Amino acid sequence: MAEMTKKLNDLIQRYNVAAPRYTSYPTVPYWDQQTWSPDTWVEHVRGQFNVSSEQGVSLYVHLPFCESLCTYCGCNTRITRNHRVETPYIDTLLAEWKLYRDFLGSSGIPIRELHLGGGTPTFFAPPQLQRLVTGLLEGNRVLPDSAFSFEAHPANTTAEHLQVLYNGGFRRLSLGIQDFDIRVQQLINRKQTEADVWRVMEEARHIGYTSINFDLIYGLPLQTPESVTDTVKKALAMRPERISFYSYAHVPWMKPGQRRYTEADLPKGEDKLKLYQLGKEHILQAGYVDVGMDHFALPKDALCQAAEAGQLHRNFMGYTDRYTPLLIGLGVSSISDSWTAFAQNVKTVEEYRDLVNAGKLPVFKGHVLSPADLVIRRYILDIMCRGTTLLDRDTPQSAAILQRLSPLLDDGLVQWENNRVTVTTQGAAFLRNICMAFDERLYEKQYEQPVFSNAV
Repeated sequence: MAEMTKKLNDLIQRYNVAAPRYTSYPTVPYWDQQTWSPDTWVEHVRGQFNVSSEQGVSLYVHLPFCESLCTYCGCNTRITRNHRVETPYIDTLLAEWKLYRDFLGSSGIPIRELHLGGGTPTFFAPPQLQRLVTGLLEGNRVLPDSAFSFEAHPANTTAEHLQVLYNGGFRRLSLGIQDFDIRVQQLINRKQTEADVWRVMEEARHIGYTSINFDLIYGLPLQTPESVTDTVKKALAMRPERISFYSYAHVPWMKPGQRRYTEADLPKGEDKLKLYQLGKEHILQAGYVDVGMDHFALPKDALCQAAEAGQLHRNFMGYTDRYTPLLIGLGVSSISDSWTAFAQNVKTVEEYRDLVNAGKLPVFKGHVLSPADLVIRRYILDIMCRGTTLLDRDTPQSAAILQRLSPLLDDGLVQWENNRVTVTTQGAAFLRNICMAFDERLYEKQYEQPVFSNAV
């Protein structure tokens, strides 16, 4: 046991480096602006839609407003208690969607996936959300196997929110819990009670929601093995279909709110990994299946079934049980993906509104994937979603990838057989590091300042 502990500690020392979460490849800091423009983006969207429209389109809608700042949060948010912002923002969202519909030239866009994220989508009043969903779907086709989901704050989600969205086709919701410990909640300014979560769960079940996800985070300030165990057990007692057990990303140079606490308050390295292992053990013992980095699902849930069928996908919304070649992001800071290109919207509400009102797509940066990018994107997607990939030895980058995989092989994090790279049981805790070995863009350009949070 002592030898195993020492080996794990050695691995943590070696691999606890800044690493991307790989919701895309290339990752956003390594996008190449030289080959991208708003007009180029439109061409890629139109081309992908013409080729694969019957597979459906995924829509992500970013609703950035929150009444208070959660200090751990890395999302693009606007803090306000002024709910008069709701109407003009939804007006702008629908106007942006019309810009896409106009240049796609379709009388009925097939929609396969719709996700409302934030921010806090339940900041918006139920009638406003109803107006948004009606406007997005009007004149379009909702595919029979569609999946509609939204993120919710347990403390402000009402039965009316749940009913209105259910009536609009939503059957999945994700509750941002993070931690039930009062001391941790106070420090991260995330306040909801166990009773709040039970209430939303019971109301959602009664209305007819079929898949509920809990977001939990390990590595938050003041967390201990005892407090994480207590939080996980309370969550398991409510039996959500999915649990996302995320690693806290400490990036105070990007998110100044995280300076409310210091490095001394955070569990790090071995201590942080033990929190994950402890929580994971309880989750697995409760009958959940490990379906991907930080994600667990009950066997009956579509996410688990997709993982078992080899159909799990990962994009800017995280893991999903379906692949659609075209993802359109609406709202400030949203990222869109045509598989061959990316685009991101401007990050302030004011600039977003002005561009849309001027009849312009509010995109300000992006990337066109090269043939080499597409090969590596497939490698990384395979590793993240299936834990294995088949390396093409004839590609120019294969020699460099094999060289970077060599220490991972020596440390028992991956196996190599007949050109197939497979993540080992031990390597599953270092998935981000394994993906880095494939990441050509990461090694081509090194930043002097930190860009990502640590892998462990």
